[in-house]
Amino acid sequence: MIELRTGDVPEIPLLWSLRTRAVRQLCASHYSPEQIGIWSESPPPESYLRLFATRCALVAEEDGQRLGYGILDRQSGELIALFVEPAQAGKGIGKRLMEGLEAMAIEEHFSRLYLYSSLNAADFYRAMGFVAVRDEAYQHPSGITLRSLYMERAMPADSVH
Repeated sequence: MIELRTGDVPEIPLLWSLRTRAVRQLCASHYSPEQIGIWSESPPPESYLRLFATRCALVAEEDGQRLGYGILDRQSGELIALFVEPAQAGKGIGKRLMEGLEAMAIEEHFSRLYLYSSLNAADFYRAMGFVAVRDEAYQHPSGITLRSLYMERAMPADSVH
C-alpha cells in the first residue's frame, strides 16, 4: 500500500536523484536531448530547503521504498513539483500524491491551485482536474527555456473560507 509522509530536508538529494531519473526518462519524448541534458544536470533549487523545512513536501513510499514526491508551496498554492520513479509511472502514485497535496491545499484554504506543467505531464494534470490556461516558455533555473503549460484548478467551494 502506498503511504504518504512529510519529506525531510536530509532526503532532498535522494529525491532530487529520483526527479533527475524522471526528467531523463519521462520527459525525453517532448524535449530535445540538449534540453534534457541541461535540465537533468541542474542542482536542487535553494527554495527546496524552505519548502521541505516548512512541511510542503510529501513523499510516497511502499515497503520503505521512495516511489515519488510532490511539493505544494503553502504560501502561494503553487504545485512546485510532482515526480514519480519512472519504473513506477502509471501505477497511481502520482494520483495518490496529488490527493495528499490537495489535502494540504484544503488545510491552507486555497481557492485554486496552479502549476507549470511539462508537456509530457499535461494529460496527467488534466485528469486531475487542471485546465491549461496558456502555453508558456518557462525559464528554468538552469538557464534554459522549456515549453510548458500554465495550468489551474479551482478547489471545491466548501474547502475555502
